[in-house]
Amino acid sequence: RRDSKWVLVAGERRWRAAQLAGLEHIPAIELKLSDQELLEYALIENLQRENLNPIEEARAYQVLIERFGLTHEEVASRVEKSRPAVANTLRLLNLPEILQRDIEEGRLSAGHGRALLALPTDEERLQVRNEVLQKGLSVRDTEALVLRMLGEKTKAERKPRPRQRLAEDEFAERLRNRLEEVLACRVQVRVFDSQRGKIEIHYTSLDELDRICAQLGVADE
Repeated sequence: RRDSKWVLVAGERRWRAAQLAGLEHIPAIELKLSDQELLEYALIENLQRENLNPIEEARAYQVLIERFGLTHEEVASRVEKSRPAVANTLRLLNLPEILQRDIEEGRLSAGHGRALLALPTDEERLQVRNEVLQKGLSVRDTEALVLRMLGEKTKAERKPRPRQRLAEDEFAERLRNRLEEVLACRVQVRVFDSQRGKIEIHYTSLDELDRICAQLGVADE
């Protein structure tokens, strides 16, 4: 309550629906909130609207974390989403400004954005972005293009060795180092032959697993 007036913190859509239905009374809960708590409630209510784009959603999460000191888990609980889903959305803010605008304005989806985050530099992301827009590539096509670029880059970095086994070992070592650098966890890479291999990703807690899933663009929604 502010200045002898009631402030509607949450449930605006239900209130408007009750008005349209001609109801004169509806059940409500009175809360005594500080100005900061009022802002937090209003922000969470805004997040639960269906018409927020992914970048607006990510910025709202960022406010809850940086201004109100909430953890990813607390944000997820308040907006009724999983921790990986919140982390995945926040990662979109790591994209260059032009890509964030593309997502805001609907030229690219959040899935496109997460695929582009796998590339190590903004220059490469913008290069792929241009191709995606020119050719109208789907998220799956974009992911395939990114993987192809990463594979070609890894191949170009490999030094030729006289023996195939040494070349395969070097490739495995480079890939392991790269994955450990990106994922910040222990990774094992085994090369069986020129076509087949195995990658193992190790985690030591559920929080670490959530973070790794977010890095890989895998959300548990």
